[in-house]
Amino acid sequence: MTEGFSRPARAPEGADDRLPPARLAYEGHTWKEIAHLLANLPLAVFGFVYVVTVLWTGFWLTVTVIGFPLLAAGLMGARRWGRWERARARRLLGVRVDEPSPLPRRAAAGGFLPWLWMAVKDPVAWRTVLYDFIRLPWGILTFVTTLTSLFVLWPVLPFIARGLANADRAMVRGLLSPSDELERRIAELESDRGVVVDTANADLRRIERDLHDGAQARLVNLAMGLGLAKEKLLEDPDSAAEMVAEAHGEVKLALQELRDLARGIHPAVLTDRGLDAALSAVASRCTVPVKVTVDLESRPAAAIEGIAYFTVSELLQNISKHSGARNAVVEVWRAENRLLIQVEDDGRGGARLDGGTGMQGLAERLDAVDGLFVVDSPQGGPTVVTAELPWRDRSRAGG
Repeated sequence: MTEGFSRPARAPEGADDRLPPARLAYEGHTWKEIAHLLANLPLAVFGFVYVVTVLWTGFWLTVTVIGFPLLAAGLMGARRWGRWERARARRLLGVRVDEPSPLPRRAAAGGFLPWLWMAVKDPVAWRTVLYDFIRLPWGILTFVTTLTSLFVLWPVLPFIARGLANADRAMVRGLLSPSDELERRIAELESDRGVVVDTANADLRRIERDLHDGAQARLVNLAMGLGLAKEKLLEDPDSAAEMVAEAHGEVKLALQELRDLARGIHPAVLTDRGLDAALSAVASRCTVPVKVTVDLESRPAAAIEGIAYFTVSELLQNISKHSGARNAVVEVWRAENRLLIQVEDDGRGGARLDGGTGMQGLAERLDAVDGLFVVDSPQGGPTVVTAELPWRDRSRAGG
C-alpha cells in the first residue's frame, strides 16, 4: 500500500497552474481493514452475548448437575468461535497465526469425566472468552470511528484504519494464537504417547500369539506325549521310551522358541555387554555380510539402547528380505546429546516409509521419543537409513 499522497503531474503551459487536490491512494488491503473494522461491532455483540449467556449461566449452575457440562459445552463453543475469528483475521488483516492444539483425544477416549475436566480447564477457550469480553467496547469504538471517518475524515481514513487494524492484529496474536511452543509440544507428546501405547499393545499381542502358537502348543503336546508314555511304561516299555525321546526333542524345540522370543523382547547380550556385542550378534544372523562399527565411550540409557538395537535389527531384516544387497554397513556413534545410527546397503534401493517393510513403524517409534528417522533410497541404490535418538545417560536414567 502506498501510504501518502500521490504526486500529481505538472500541468502543461497555458493551462491552469493550480495543482489538483491531493488524494490518498486506496488499495485492496485498505478496504479489507475497513471491512474488518466495520464488522467488529456486530461480531463483538454476538461474542459478548454468547459469553455472558452461556458461560455465566453454566458458571452459576455449577452447584447443580448440569452446571459443569454446560460450562464445558460453552467453552468448546468459544474455542470454535475463536477459530472463526482467526480465519477472519487471516483473510482481512493478513495475520498468520497457527491454530491452537486440539483437545487431547485420549481424554475423550477415557470417558466423560476426563473430557469434562479437559474442556473446563482449556486455556485456549478461556483466552477466547477474554477476547470476547474486551471486544465489545473495542467493537463500538472501531465501528463508530471507521464509519465517521468514511464521511468526515476520508483523506486520512487509511491511516486511521491501519492504526486500528494494528491494534486488532495485536489482540488476535495475543489472545487467539497458541500460547507458546509448550502447548504445541504437549499436543505432539500426547499423540506420541498414543503411538507408544499402540506399539506396546501390538508387541504384547505378538508375544501372546507367539507363545500360544509356538512354545505353549509344544508344551501341551509334550504333556500329552508324556501322559501316553506313562500309560505304556509297563505294557510297552519300548514304545514308552520312543515317546520319551520324542518329548525330549519337543522340550529342546520349546526351549529354543522361548529363547528366540526372549531375544525379541530384550536380548541378554544387550543387557550384559551393550550395543557393540548385541549388534554384532544381529549382524551375524543377517544373510548379507555386515560390517558393524560402534563408537561409544559410554552406554546410553537402557530404553534408548533397546530402541537402537531393535531399529538396527529391523533394518537388517529388511536388508535380508528385500534389498538384494551384497554388503551392508552399520555405524553407531554419539554426537553431543544425540545417538546416531546409520545403516547402509548396496542393494536395489527404492525403500520408502510407506513401502510396507515396517519403516513407518520405526519412524513412529523414534518420533515418540523425540528422535528422527530418515530414509534415502533412490532406485538402483544405495539405501542409507539414518536414525537419531536423544542421548540419555545410563546412570541418570537408572539403567
